[in-house]
Amino acid sequence: MFSLIALVAVANGALLTMIMASRLAYGMAEQGILPSALGRVLPGRRTPWVAIVATTLVAMGLVFTGDVAALAETVVLLLLVVFAAVNVAVLVLRREHVDEPHFRVATVVPVLGVASCVLLLSQQDAATWLRAGILLAVGVVLYAVVRWTGGGRGRRAPDRDGAGDTTAGDTTTGDARAGDARA
Repeated sequence: MFSLIALVAVANGALLTMIMASRLAYGMAEQGILPSALGRVLPGRRTPWVAIVATTLVAMGLVFTGDVAALAETVVLLLLVVFAAVNVAVLVLRREHVDEPHFRVATVVPVLGVASCVLLLSQQDAATWLRAGILLAVGVVLYAVVRWTGGGRGRRAPDRDGAGDTTAGDTTTGDARAGDARA
């Protein structure tokens, strides 16, 4: 029975990770952090098809790098890095003054979050760190390529229908998203 539960849990985690990864890649392309091609969507459904294909190819490539347990450990390690980064961001952002009422958590919560992530990260073996490090390095290289080729802040992916680049806030292009922000 435990094996069946584990199989369902791993399959569910893989499905959620694949859905999240493609949407994350799409969002990062929209922000100019990843190549703008990842921001292309299907005209009718608005599905980020290029990001889905790219993340699927990455996942298929990862299948050949180890068994399911090794891949699961790598996913856990990367998620712990993300959770630690979010907790650090909470600590950094709480220093900024905000005029509007907003949720505020006690300082001890993100501190404990970072500490627990560091503790769990220290339990990972070298092979898992290597696999995760390679994936993170690929991400850094993609980011550097986008920045070097003129991407970055203020640059957005092609219009939602996949036609042409626009610049944030450019009302002369007829970009409805930029115009809506001012209306």
